[in-house]
Amino acid sequence: MDWGTLASTATGGLIGVVSTLSAEWFRTRRDRESADHADRRRLYGEYLAALSRTRSELRATARDTAASAEERARRALDSFHTGGAYELRYQVAITAPESVVAASTEAFRALRDMRDLLHTGALRTDPAYAASRDRWEDAFAELRARIRCDLVRPPRRRG
Repeated sequence: MDWGTLASTATGGLIGVVSTLSAEWFRTRRDRESADHADRRRLYGEYLAALSRTRSELRATARDTAASAEERARRALDSFHTGGAYELRYQVAITAPESVVAASTEAFRALRDMRDLLHTGALRTDPAYAASRDRWEDAFAELRARIRCDLVRPPRRRG
């Protein structure tokens, strides 16, 4: 038996196995990154929707001049419990990159400050409410921009 033929056959087989394993590893990695991206996209969408629901409730509360101050205060507090933003905020904190988490925190705090302002009796005609609304809109726009940036950038490569 010729040792050259045997060595060539073994080398060819080894190259084939290594190629197959490498291709499988890269495909698995790509699939995992794709699934992670889809999960983040879903979570971001749900979180933005929850913040928007909460904001809509706060807007309605600020405009309801027929309700008593106590009723508006209760509605402002309830909007945070029913909107779902609290729960999703923590999911974003463990899933998203730091730039999105920072923007998320800022937007959430701006919305919470608006809630607190309404809880003390402010209406939509109050200058403090207008300033709070503007802060919220700026923070929410920044959050959307950072989310968009995270979703369109290439997947992160790990060492």
